[in-house]
Amino acid sequence: MARKCTICGRGPATAISRSHSNVATKRRQYLNLQTKKISGKRVKLCTRCLKTLKKNSKI
Repeated sequence: MARKCTICGRGPATAISRSHSNVATKRRQYLNLQTKKISGKRVKLCTRCLKTLKKNSKI
């Protein structure tokens, strides 16, 4: 399954790890995805969307 938020569509970002000798290595920063049931369907959503939905009392 894709590591994407079904609500906002955000996916993993790219970043660079730096070693002690300053060698750069590319890596991925994944979202904090949570699986929740919204209106009977199981969806993956990021915690930013979860917080917004909770604030607007949709969950």
